[in-house]
Amino acid sequence: MNQPQTPLDLAIERYLLHWRALGRRYVREEHTLRSLSRFLNEHGFSDLTQHGFETWCQAFSSLRGITQRNQQLIVCKLCRFRQRTEPDCFVPDRRRFRRSSPHDPPVIVSGTEIARMLDACDRLRATWQSPLRPALCRVAVVLLYSAGLRRGELVRLTLADVNEAQGVLHIRESKCHKSRFLPLSEDARAEVRRYLRKRLQAQFDCGLDAPLLCHCVAGFHGYSGGGFQHLFTQVMSSAQIQGADGRQPRILDLRHSFAIGALLRWYKDGADVQVKLPKLSMYMGHVSILSTAHYLRWTPALAQAASEQFEVGFGSLIDGGTS
Repeated sequence: MNQPQTPLDLAIERYLLHWRALGRRYVREEHTLRSLSRFLNEHGFSDLTQHGFETWCQAFSSLRGITQRNQQLIVCKLCRFRQRTEPDCFVPDRRRFRRSSPHDPPVIVSGTEIARMLDACDRLRATWQSPLRPALCRVAVVLLYSAGLRRGELVRLTLADVNEAQGVLHIRESKCHKSRFLPLSEDARAEVRRYLRKRLQAQFDCGLDAPLLCHCVAGFHGYSGGGFQHLFTQVMSSAQIQGADGRQPRILDLRHSFAIGALLRWYKDGADVQVKLPKLSMYMGHVSILSTAHYLRWTPALAQAASEQFEVGFGSLIDGGTS
């Protein structure tokens, strides 16, 4: 028998309907809020109060600070929304939330290191259940690095999203419900083409809605984000790629590496990088250049390339025209 809806449940329903009507998915938010409601019900709270909120926060105190704070902020945002129609409802004090530690800086991967990663992919052991494991991991690394895909975008790709003839990927309904078409580099197109030939030979499902990264012949299953993360970690360990602080690259670090690699190529070609930035932002699926700026870390190679371009364009102004 279903539990009767509490005032908090009704507020959650209104809140999710509001934001989804504005184009947000709010999957993670819904999971957090439903979990909060179940927790309060199991612990005898009829609604969200200061005591109930503190008890809930204590239940996940072992999580990372940033995870705790994100969950607290989700609840706080709901309470502020609810306060518009219920002025006396409880709203947590953000000043008392768990402080988040800064994110670890990305490990920027070079082209040489990507080659080592691809060698590590080739060394993976294929199994009767997953005969394409080496080729699948190889094409995944290529797409992450050369197209700057998010992990979720990669694992959600279907055969219908790949235009092999034109070398274009269709990224559907990604972050903020944005879709986009991504032309691939020649090397990436060749890699995708080789993978599709092997996939066809392995007799995987060839329906248009079949997952591109299909790893199980028996059930034609695609990878989940967590499943691919496990495979990626294996490849990183085998390739022995580490940052200066000993950390292995994360999947997201390849997206950082893609953005910085684009800037390096533009500087090398003498292009106007400021003019090119909106194109990079559009390619990466961002709503503004401010989002893209998060990925543009100042690396020694980038600093050198920018300095050399500046010298070519304005060096004569500094040395009085002697150069």
